[in-house]
Amino acid sequence: MRIRDKFNEKTVFSFEVFPPKKTDSIDIVYKTLDELKGLSPDFISVTFSAGGSGNGALSCEIASKIKEGNNVEPMVHLPCINYSKDEISDVLEEFKNRGIENVLALRGDINPDIEPKRHFEHASDLITFIKSKGDFDIAGACYPEGHMDSANLVEDVINLKKKVDAGADHLITQLFFDNDAFYRFREKTAIAGINVPIEAGIMPVVNKKQIERMVSMCGASLPAKFSKMMQKYENNPEALRDAGIAYAINQIVDLLANDVDGIHLYTMNNSYVARKISDAVSGIIGSKK
Repeated sequence: MRIRDKFNEKTVFSFEVFPPKKTDSIDIVYKTLDELKGLSPDFISVTFSAGGSGNGALSCEIASKIKEGNNVEPMVHLPCINYSKDEISDVLEEFKNRGIENVLALRGDINPDIEPKRHFEHASDLITFIKSKGDFDIAGACYPEGHMDSANLVEDVINLKKKVDAGADHLITQLFFDNDAFYRFREKTAIAGINVPIEAGIMPVVNKKQIERMVSMCGASLPAKFSKMMQKYENNPEALRDAGIAYAINQIVDLLANDVDGIHLYTMNNSYVARKISDAVSGIIGSKK
């Protein structure tokens, strides 16, 4: 099933998992997927290797496990800056062979150790290419506080409009901790004529170093109440985890009250956190009809 159809029926709720590091066993992510069974997300997305250095085979394997083992629609991330058109064509063909219909089209991170092939300069170029290769459901990434490579948020929204015009069916945001930033962003997208569903990306805090690393990579701001929470509990891992879960739940409840199209939970392969949040909000994520 193509994910775009789900937005017509309900507020979408989804998870993200990622392949293990080269030094780790794939059983790590399979264990996570087994532990996520019964939560019934609308889809589970699978990232590519960090820095775009993977060939996607492992992501395809995990996506097949999601579809067959969890009976959930998978979405595979597809970065393009480090791949040629022929390589992307081969990946899309593999998707078709495995029954994978949903793709998150990304430019991808520029890896300093890899010379970009630049057959695709932007995610909008990749979206146009994917549209020519079959009837895939295509998601695009968006950034409530602006992409780090954009001069400002207005420029970033203009570039986002190009993704939608190229054929993105719906959008998933980068993580954010300030819901007001998301609401301001949503207003700007409406003014720009972007009328596809926007799913809010939420990342629960698991530990202080992890969140600092993620923020340094994406530029998300930290509200004062969030920073105080980290400072208070940074030396108590269990308390920080529980406070982070509570913060994420509060974010989600507020977003749902303000008619968000969907919630995309960055699980970091942590099934305990995903389950706690899912259990807390399951009763308020329901049908739009």
